Amino acid sequence: MQVAGWHVEIEFDEDESRTRAAALLRLRDGTELRARTSSTRDARDPNEPRVGEEIAGARALRDLAEQLELKGRAEARNLSKQ
Repeated sequence: MQVAGWHVEIEFDEDESRTRAAALLRLRDGTELRARTSSTRDARDPNEPRVGEEIAGARALRDLAEQLELKGRAEARNLSKQ
């Protein structure tokens, strides 16, 4: 069995009502996938940065997952043509 790993980084930038997330996924083949997302706090919600990070982070991870699936499907198609 071969052990593999990926490296994911997520950074957050926040102000009074908005949290932005920038995510980077590094794959073993050298590919880097990136996503930028945000969440906006409703004025009625408490000012809790952790919640904005969780929402923006989840959106960034979802975007990376979609990119990764598209990459995998394209590679599978290419390999099946060989």
